[in-house]
Amino acid sequence: MKRFYLQARVLYDFEGQPGTSELSITTGEILNVTSKDVGEGWWEGSNQRGLSGIFPAAYVEAIVQTYNVPPAMPPPPLPQIYVEENTAPVIQQQQSQYDDDWDDDWDDDVSEVNPASHANAAPGGRSNSDVGSALDVNLAGLKLGDGKGTVRKNLNRFSHFVKTGGEAYILGASKVTATDSDYIHIIETNDGITWAPNPQPYSCVVASPKKESKLKGLKSFIAYQLTPSLNNIQVSRRYKHFDWLHERLVEKFCIIPIPPLPDKQISGRYEEQFIERRRLQLQSFVSRVSNHPILSRSDVWLHFLTCTDAKRWKSGKRKAEKDEVIGAAIFSVVQVPEKALDPLQLDSQTEAFGRFVQSFDTAVRTMQSNFAEQVKRQQGPYKRDYQRIGQSFRTLSTAMELLETAPLTRALAHTADTYDQIALLCEDQPRLDFEPMGDLLHDYRGLLASFPDIITVHKGALQKRRELERSATEGKTESNVVIRAQQRTDVVSYTLLAEMSYFHQERVRDYNAAAKIFLQEQIAYYQKIVDHLQSTLSQYKDV
Repeated sequence: MKRFYLQARVLYDFEGQPGTSELSITTGEILNVTSKDVGEGWWEGSNQRGLSGIFPAAYVEAIVQTYNVPPAMPPPPLPQIYVEENTAPVIQQQQSQYDDDWDDDWDDDVSEVNPASHANAAPGGRSNSDVGSALDVNLAGLKLGDGKGTVRKNLNRFSHFVKTGGEAYILGASKVTATDSDYIHIIETNDGITWAPNPQPYSCVVASPKKESKLKGLKSFIAYQLTPSLNNIQVSRRYKHFDWLHERLVEKFCIIPIPPLPDKQISGRYEEQFIERRRLQLQSFVSRVSNHPILSRSDVWLHFLTCTDAKRWKSGKRKAEKDEVIGAAIFSVVQVPEKALDPLQLDSQTEAFGRFVQSFDTAVRTMQSNFAEQVKRQQGPYKRDYQRIGQSFRTLSTAMELLETAPLTRALAHTADTYDQIALLCEDQPRLDFEPMGDLLHDYRGLLASFPDIITVHKGALQKRRELERSATEGKTESNVVIRAQQRTDVVSYTLLAEMSYFHQERVRDYNAAAKIFLQEQIAYYQKIVDHLQSTLSQYKDV
């Protein structure tokens, strides 16, 4: 009797980030896979040296190993590799892990370090074209034009294109039932291909976080109050509700990078400073979704933002979890200009954007690491250094005071107090400059992490189109099948171009505003230090 276990061969080098659970891997080495449920896009395992951690699933290929065991127990079922598909893409809708109870008993935060945050970390060390190559579709066989519409395909676990239903959409096998609110419109303007703007733009404020309890005080949680300008009716949401919403948005919109949530945490969840920091991060998430021309109009988001009734919340929640328009099926509801796209120009634009994403992601990672280190230094060694300088002046003043109390003695004591005040300024300053910039970097690291998958879906669509075109030239595929596949591929391309355009607009606006605020706060910080030192200097009289 044989038993199966999973190993993985490393396709690309990956260097884990210091201070995280990421495992550095080298091309060619064999890893033992212990878990594939760490987070979307990440697996957990160990190398031959006994080191363990998480690594990007796209950087490895699976190797199913077998070994003989006595037939004492039934063997596990063989993995299903091929399926017959007639109409719908192979997308398994997971049942919600959440109870329908509006305020059930599971924790808002389940771990000090959120494994899902690793899923938001963009893999580094290789180009997006490599990502696409690692995730290419391996077809086992294809039947077209036989009147049955049956597609026999390889369910490659590593192919994001297949997993999201991209192949089924290009082949016309994706059938969904959509409502008017599901439809997405893309337009061409003087600025290029863009999403149609939201005709009723609005904003939303996250405020008044407060600690609440249930079960006679046995269960505590923080509730945040959201007030959208579209109706000015306040709703109360816990972190678990945001977490549920985020999962639905990620599942539904494979064409749009969903802003990341704040990391989960256990300790210190009820400290005032932590609550305020999380409020600001949730405000960023809410603002990004509210401002996006497509996300801001989605049913699941509007349900989250406006529902105040427990019964309606439950029914809307179940409806969102049974939504058919998810993954690549969403392309079926995208309305694009009739103009066909130029393949050469499209390739140039998308390849340039892929290189930009990789470079930008590296820059964001580096800056985020440097800023986090700066915060630690200012609140640790820098603060202590100023306190030691102050203590030195205080010791000197005390020593002189044994002989006499003179203006010099008082001036030295004033200097000691000044450096104590500077130490406090140093400790508090990151809240005003480094942390807000760090939150922006956190957002963009999460957004950038989604683009390789989005680009992979696009690459898969183009690859499938080319395969059909070659098949048509060989007389194996009917021309009408190819024409429809070309039209569907253009829909996928239009969505990528629209999101690229929106991302660039937001990027310029965000970083321009954030850099200005950062520099203004830095100037104010150093000006306060100068003012303190000048005031101290005036204490010293000419002898």
